Amino acid sequence: MKIILAGEGAIGRKHIAALQRIDDVEVVAIVGGLADDTEAFADEFGIERWTTDLAEALALDADAAILATPTQMHAAQAIQTMRAGKHVLVEIPMADNLADSSELVRTQQETGVTAMVCHTRRFNPSHQWMHDRISRGELTLQHLVVETYFFRRENRNAMGKPRTWTDHLLWHHSCHTVDLFGYQTGEPITAGWAQQGPTHPELGIAMDMTIGMSVPSGALCTLSLSFN
Repeated sequence: MKIILAGEGAIGRKHIAALQRIDDVEVVAIVGGLADDTEAFADEFGIERWTTDLAEALALDADAAILATPTQMHAAQAIQTMRAGKHVLVEIPMADNLADSSELVRTQQETGVTAMVCHTRRFNPSHQWMHDRISRGELTLQHLVVETYFFRRENRNAMGKPRTWTDHLLWHHSCHTVDLFGYQTGEPITAGWAQQGPTHPELGIAMDMTIGMSVPSGALCTLSLSFN
């Protein structure tokens, strides 16, 4: 399988590390936002082509694209990829608003290609262990309690490098738990609420957040997140 990877940052590095462990997978191009960083990424991982133009990469002979780009680009790039006839794996969130999410789903239905959102937490070995036992009726999930805590004062990625966009507790961390709760219960999330703390004067994001959810069976999820 021939893959286009979009995103030269920390998450892109996670994907390339995984792809290089899979037989018969070739990354034919890396698409980035910053030319120097993208070229360096291509050199480091032995990728023949690099570009800052997704359309240029989509014109290549490739089967699918992985999008590990800033949130605001996810929906438009996923739609662009599907309309180019390529399968797509897009990092969370699929979009940062309902209209774009709906258009992404509509485009998938129209084109018929495979579109996936990168809800990786459900594939963690410990979560798979739990899921198997819940599915067999050996365990029942009553209340999923999750804490996601970081100490963040500067806009830097997981490698400590400056970001050109801002991380967000809702879009980049709670999405994993929302998906995991639905996956483990096997039910739609039918009720939810959220509140956030003060906005950071420089980062422009809430540094604290709490979210509650429930499913029809009555199972609850309590999620606490903080950059403090």
